[in-house]
Amino acid sequence: MVHQGVTQPDARQRRDSRASERIIHLILLAATSISVLTTFSIVYSLFTETMAFFSAVPLTDFLFDTEWTPLFTNKRYGIWPLVTATFVTSLIAMLVAVPAGLLAALYLNEFAPERFRAFVKPALEILAGVPTVVYGYFALITVTPFLQQFIPGMQSLNMLSSGIVMGFMILPMVLSLSEDALSAVPQALREGGYALGATRFEVATRILLPAAASGVVAAIILALSRAIGETMIVAIAAGQNPLLTFDPRQSAATMTAYILQVSLGDTPYGSLGYYTLYTVGMTLFLLTLVMNLFSTWFIHRFREVYE
Repeated sequence: MVHQGVTQPDARQRRDSRASERIIHLILLAATSISVLTTFSIVYSLFTETMAFFSAVPLTDFLFDTEWTPLFTNKRYGIWPLVTATFVTSLIAMLVAVPAGLLAALYLNEFAPERFRAFVKPALEILAGVPTVVYGYFALITVTPFLQQFIPGMQSLNMLSSGIVMGFMILPMVLSLSEDALSAVPQALREGGYALGATRFEVATRILLPAAASGVVAAIILALSRAIGETMIVAIAAGQNPLLTFDPRQSAATMTAYILQVSLGDTPYGSLGYYTLYTVGMTLFLLTLVMNLFSTWFIHRFREVYE
């Protein structure tokens, strides 16, 4: 009888514990399912509307035509003007953010005093909280007039100033993620480099940076995806002219700027111009998906495992 009196509460506690675990499991499964279903719903809506677009426009016109004028009288549906403008502005942004972000991350991680690092890193990360519309008007009102003093032929709306300011916007992302990757490198590698007679600069550039390569590349890819998906800066400072050009002094419309233009316009629901909104969105989704998949592959392929 004593034995049963001891084991019955224990059995009841185990049943209650298993019931609680099942409830928690169902709650977590529901939360995960909501995220997955939301993603699939977005992809499904993009795909169905995109198929409606391609039922009226040949895929060859979309891929090989060099003009994009679906809202004009002479309608053309070549996606390349939007793609080139997107990549020109994003490339300029990366040329600004990647060198500055990596150098700042190396300095803060290896050379900066602890007090200076504790102050500067949060201060730089404040840039990530600035609304992008503020960046857009800063590019239009401040950066463009300044650059026009030195660069002849620059238009009031141009890809150069928007790309530069967009680089400052994504700089905190490159800096923070790269600095975290450098901090994750084991201290033993640093000490081994110093023991072999390497200088602090050699340890930082020849040991730490290669060891943190997977995290640094992931930071760059994520920052590039953020730049490609940026809307307000390019809509305000780069313009909404769908022009196929690689000249950063010119005005051009990116994919996100065109999506904003159609969303704010009076394009009738169900029209071909309306379907272009989803087609451009699907193109943008596929581009960012490819970059994220590459980032994931690179991390798994080149990640150094330290114990």
